[in-house]
Amino acid sequence: MANTGPDGDGDPQGECDLAVVGGGIVGLAVARELAIRRPDATLTVLERDDEIGRHQTGHNSGVIHAGIYYAPGSLKAQLCVAGARAMYEYCDEHGIAYKRCGKVIAARDSSELERLDELERRGTANGVPGLRRLDGDELREIEPHCKGVAGLHSPDTGVVDFGDVARSLAEGLRGEGATVATGAGVQSIEASDGRVRLRHARGETRARFAVFCAGAWSDRLAVMAGAPPDPRIVPFRGAYLRLRPARRDLVRSLIYPVPDPNLPFLGVHLSRHIDGEVSLGPTALMSPTRAPSALGVGRRGDIRDTLAWPGTWRMLGRWWRTGVGELRHAVSRAELARTASTYVAGLKGSDFEPWFTGIRAQALGRDGKLVDDFVIHSTERALHVRNAPSPAATSSLAIARLIADRAVEQWD
Repeated sequence: MANTGPDGDGDPQGECDLAVVGGGIVGLAVARELAIRRPDATLTVLERDDEIGRHQTGHNSGVIHAGIYYAPGSLKAQLCVAGARAMYEYCDEHGIAYKRCGKVIAARDSSELERLDELERRGTANGVPGLRRLDGDELREIEPHCKGVAGLHSPDTGVVDFGDVARSLAEGLRGEGATVATGAGVQSIEASDGRVRLRHARGETRARFAVFCAGAWSDRLAVMAGAPPDPRIVPFRGAYLRLRPARRDLVRSLIYPVPDPNLPFLGVHLSRHIDGEVSLGPTALMSPTRAPSALGVGRRGDIRDTLAWPGTWRMLGRWWRTGVGELRHAVSRAELARTASTYVAGLKGSDFEPWFTGIRAQALGRDGKLVDDFVIHSTERALHVRNAPSPAATSSLAIARLIADRAVEQWD
């Protein structure tokens, strides 16, 4: 059993059987699954920040996605559908509040119908529960203020506070004797003598096997452990606005536009959160930093890594027009509201106020293509989750099963 202090944050130094680097929802879910598979193993979770779930886990729309968007056969498609089911079951078991509020994806005009057809095809192939096509009148029966000629309705899509889920996972791990240590950012990695030596801000952990779920820092730690540099994490800043209380009746549940199929982003959408707040966002602008706590402050290492990567310039050459549009969204509340008003009638800039901002850790290939699936690499005595943007929170419990399958096989 781990030695935990009065605050529940154990001493991460010394020997353990399994180490998980990253205390977001994916890392904590992986740790839980490994603890289930190997109940007699000693387990340590290392989180760089001073609290768990502070980054992508705690800065998002809180949507439990149903699995509509993702290419059939991809990891995102397989793990999102299974993960959503597992997430609802976990929340029921642990008394975590959620709501199956449903979602509509609205085609604003006939030019978007072909893309809506493709989403319907993908959702059906992926086994999304209850997915159905809507005409314009049916769309407005569900969302009276939604403008569109057609849509898709996903009744199984829901909302939850993923931070609550992460805290529950951490509490469960500590209750079973695992060490969940914060303020333990990994600084170096060395595999030798049957161990992975992890030097971090609180000392050194020596593990028989390690799994890295480090989000925005996943590429750096993977390369440190001997993995190839491709893909590179490029951080995107996502800002959310909040709809003023007097205007919340414009949105009953979740309203999404038909996204650009060439980009791994779902577009600016309106989401009713578990606490009743309604958000508009996120924007998707390249960020000078990987840490949400440092937004507005460019960290030299982060900027250097982004600009030194050949894929960055290839991506910018291909998508500069989209980037200009995102810049307008980022600097103008009225412009962001105007975009939303194309599919929800009556919205204007004065209906919103700034709310929160987060960082999306998006993998970018050397060829300039944004990686649109989960990516997992292997190094000596370790596995690395190299790309886990949305729907990673939804999929976290299913990702954990896949990682645990591979980790146990590689460890054994």
